[in-house]
Amino acid sequence: MLCIAGALNILSFAPFGAWPLQILTLALLFWMVRHQVAPRRSALLGWAYSFGWLAAGFHWLHISMHDYGGMPAWMSVLAVALLAAGLSAYVAFAMAGATWLARRWTAGPANLLVLLLPSLWTLAEWVRGWLFTGFPWVSSGYAHSNSPLAGYAAVIGVYGLAWVSALIAGGLVAFAGARTAVALPVVLLAAGPLLKLVDWTRPSGQPISVRLVQGNVPQEMKFAPEQLQATLQLYDDLIRQRPADLIATPETALPMLLKNVPADYLPKLAEFARQSGSSIALGIAVNDSPTNYANSVIGIAPFAPLPAYRFDKHHLVPFGEFIPPGARWFVDMMNIPLGDFTPGAAVQKPFAVKDQRVLPNICYEDLFGEEIAGQIAQSYFANLPQPTMMLNVSNIAWFGDSVALPQHLQISQMRALETGRPMLRSTNTGMTAVIDPKGRVQAQLPPFVRGVLSASVQGHAGITPYIYFGNKLPVTLALLALVFACAIGRRTGGQPDNGGAGSRESLKAGQKPLESQV
Repeated sequence: MLCIAGALNILSFAPFGAWPLQILTLALLFWMVRHQVAPRRSALLGWAYSFGWLAAGFHWLHISMHDYGGMPAWMSVLAVALLAAGLSAYVAFAMAGATWLARRWTAGPANLLVLLLPSLWTLAEWVRGWLFTGFPWVSSGYAHSNSPLAGYAAVIGVYGLAWVSALIAGGLVAFAGARTAVALPVVLLAAGPLLKLVDWTRPSGQPISVRLVQGNVPQEMKFAPEQLQATLQLYDDLIRQRPADLIATPETALPMLLKNVPADYLPKLAEFARQSGSSIALGIAVNDSPTNYANSVIGIAPFAPLPAYRFDKHHLVPFGEFIPPGARWFVDMMNIPLGDFTPGAAVQKPFAVKDQRVLPNICYEDLFGEEIAGQIAQSYFANLPQPTMMLNVSNIAWFGDSVALPQHLQISQMRALETGRPMLRSTNTGMTAVIDPKGRVQAQLPPFVRGVLSASVQGHAGITPYIYFGNKLPVTLALLALVFACAIGRRTGGQPDNGGAGSRESLKAGQKPLESQV
């Protein structure tokens, strides 16, 4: 049952947006764990819920490995299942830890539901976001980028949203035994819209005109040698179509190394930039040596040498952009070009466009909110010009016509909420969009069409609490809640509430077989 509930949880994310499901399915998990006395039972319940959720959440990885990578179907399905199974260990440990701590600290049901379970759930989500380079796709907080809880993002980020939603879920379960507990979900839900009214950042400089290119080059054709000339011509035409203060192309829009680009191609774009006053952000791989090349964005600016700017992707995708030790055999089974990049620096300067400063991030890099916030914080603390808007360039044609596209747009919305800055998105097949500092999509191209999105965008400067503290604040709150639960357990003198985790009465009453719960 919990495996199905976890899979249904995916409906709370984009493109479906049924965010209450995230809270309700999590409440079901907490309700079941609340009745367990053995940590191993809670671990299995948590693992089952998480496996259903994650397998449904990134099933589209099968498309990249099988449809475009050429891996046998059975192996790609198995790889997705094993990834979901492995990542589900975080939730399994969290649920087992909650049951074990509830017994050790003799915590009653209320403490288990509003202190232990939400805190350990949050810590599990946070660890999944960085351990072994991290894979925080469909982290539970993303379900609330458009929910009443979105206002919390600027204060405590996506993992703080995971904590708040878990507090609400725990409060709903506690409400079944103590009606006063309903106050917690009501207060938390009411505070979200009020927080969103706070303007943490302010407009900076004059708006700039932007043109975001969506080339819609099919993935199966993108790196084909016979297609390269057509691709070069395509982006040349789209860029030159009309001037703008900033013209941005997708990740690896030119699917070749910079050294292999025809000698007159970039100078012609530079001449267009000079005559029109346009700045161009161009996605391309840049080689610094025969064995050292980066997934980059280069900038072409009026009256500046080529290139005027360069940003190298820092957070690389395991197996897709770098090969983990011992995994060469697995990567060799897939046909992934340009698959072993060198990471860029953790902090890189923004691209100056008139009086705005545009901070790029490439594809899946925008999953790591603390890294983006950290770059903005670095300029703030060093009293340097701050980035005033963000630019995500992506090629997620690897994942076909799947939920990966709207899910990625939702991730970019969260980054805008956390930083109080607009996010521009230029993608190959979708979702090309302009997102305002409140996380709202202001303009968007339909997916799988070739075109250019034009808009006027106002940059913002200033600092949100999330930029200042990063993930330290939600992690600290979760740890303090655990300390508080311990203190309460000691003060009560070791007398657990009847029916709580750790109570022997639940054993006497008997439980349903674990298999039926999972």
